[in-house]
Amino acid sequence: MTTDPQEILQNRFHLHDFRPGQRAVIDRLLAGDSALAIFPTGGGKSLCYQLPALLIDGLTLVISPLIALMQDQVEGLQSLGIAAARLDSSRSGDEVREIYRQLRAGELKLLYVAPERLQNERFLQLLRGLRIGLMAVDEAHCISEWGHNFRPDYLKLAQLARELNVERILALTATATPAVAADISRQFGIEESARVQTGFYRDNLQLEVTPCLKAQKLPRLTERLLASADSPAIVYVTLQQTAETVAELLGAAGIRAAAYHAGMKPEERERIQNAFMAGEVSVVVATIAFGMGIDKADIRAVYHYNLPKSLENYMQEIGRAGRDGEPARCELFACAGDVRVLENFTYGDTPINEHLEALLRQLLEQGETFDVSIYELSNQFDIRQLVVGTALSYLELEGVIRATGPFYASYQIQFLQPANEILARFDAARADFLRRLLDAGRMGRSWLTIDLQRAVEQIGEPRARILKALQYLEEQGCIATRAKGVRQGYCRLQTADLSGLCGKLVQLFARREQQDLARLQLVLDYAAGAGCLPAQLCGYFGETLPQACGRCSSCRESRPRSLPGAPPAGIGNADRREIEQLIGEAQPALAHPRQLTRFLCGLASPATMRLRKHRQFGRLAQQPFSRVLTLAEQLSGS
Repeated sequence: MTTDPQEILQNRFHLHDFRPGQRAVIDRLLAGDSALAIFPTGGGKSLCYQLPALLIDGLTLVISPLIALMQDQVEGLQSLGIAAARLDSSRSGDEVREIYRQLRAGELKLLYVAPERLQNERFLQLLRGLRIGLMAVDEAHCISEWGHNFRPDYLKLAQLARELNVERILALTATATPAVAADISRQFGIEESARVQTGFYRDNLQLEVTPCLKAQKLPRLTERLLASADSPAIVYVTLQQTAETVAELLGAAGIRAAAYHAGMKPEERERIQNAFMAGEVSVVVATIAFGMGIDKADIRAVYHYNLPKSLENYMQEIGRAGRDGEPARCELFACAGDVRVLENFTYGDTPINEHLEALLRQLLEQGETFDVSIYELSNQFDIRQLVVGTALSYLELEGVIRATGPFYASYQIQFLQPANEILARFDAARADFLRRLLDAGRMGRSWLTIDLQRAVEQIGEPRARILKALQYLEEQGCIATRAKGVRQGYCRLQTADLSGLCGKLVQLFARREQQDLARLQLVLDYAAGAGCLPAQLCGYFGETLPQACGRCSSCRESRPRSLPGAPPAGIGNADRREIEQLIGEAQPALAHPRQLTRFLCGLASPATMRLRKHRQFGRLAQQPFSRVLTLAEQLSGS
């Protein structure tokens, strides 16, 4: 087999030439070095590890948070005759076992996994016995606490790579500022000379900022879309309900539009995505959930109906336009009123200090081995699940605990054959075991629920035997099963200082809050400033344009913009009386001023989900969170 990357590019991938930066990254990897690739959205990051995987001894392990992207890439590689597979939550037990067999046999060149898979102790044990020539980390900015899309599971990747003796790392991202790039390089031990960054500026994108009131957005958007002769476009919004409403109103205007957001069922999202790719839908009105991994080259416009939460998000989203090199429009409808919702999301993620301390105390009081449900902890301490996951990850990084893998607390069983006929297929001993197992369950209308821990204690059989029996019955077509209640297992490594750990995490979350608010202010500065829009964006990511583009709305107007939609002047007496009344009701879910503020600003926390229909929920949603919090603290006497 040839070792020439150019020949492999042409003969195996059927491409003529490398894109900018690709060959430089590939050469560093083939020389045995780690590298960081900072390429814009659609810049060809995936080839930077797919091609070297064919030349590097051992397995190439690809870490990606996007199941749809993994599916597309694995199918594409397999169509080229390249041995690739993926492990994600959609794989069946038989599929996982077959992939494990292929790994042991050395039959796979590339394996795609979600970062959560690396919490599975059985999978990690398998990896420890393999030679991993390359670990490719997609969306690598998620590892950095300075990044805009921080994910707890990414925190442990650098340490894990060292434990697995990974020979080289390729970190990939489309949105790394100089500070984030330096942090990624530090954590993965990547030399500055191995940092390959291509230019962010794309001269085929026409950038526009249009200041407007909330009521002006829909008419202007409708006008633009009707004038574009059914060209493919994405409209980004902040809220799921906004996506539904705008798509419906665009449809009423004769535009083939569909909503897309994380609240939809996976099969519905897939249907919309496929319809957009096929041209059956011309406009998708979406939250940030849409577009990751979408490979559609002819998107002619990206509109931001609401302000993005950061310039990183904005750059990533407009990067989906005009990938074919033809002109595309990227317009931001800028209304200062949008800031309230984005600020409130940020404030809603910050845990209350007392709740965080109570969470850590409970975790530190566990035995040598224990398991938790992040969902249950979230509800118990009124802390969002992502924040609970971050706290657990930090306890791991501090060497206090170690994850032993996720498992399910219960299984629901639907009988496809009568139970007595199933039992009759087995000898007396096995039939007795199955009868006792089924008797340990709780029968509902059509599903039998078996609590695994209760079943283990009640029938005196190990968990492994119970799971093996359920798997066998399902394989034989006797039953259908649904796993419920995922729990994460841990073992304790050492005792820890509660006060010190709590202090560290309080500082972490406070810093994250301030960073996110600062990013939002940079979006406002971009929208209101007089400077060239591409120059502002590129400058944020460490690139200097030699001259202004001369075509964007700022270059044409050459003056600062005033963004309409400022918040109300203050909180009136009627609102103050309502807050005092709520405090007087002494609802446990609103006991802390920050909980009360979230409720008044329309932010549903785990403890206030049941109060979303309360007449006062969201009463002060148009007010700045900090203003409401100050008043709530005053009236509560805090």
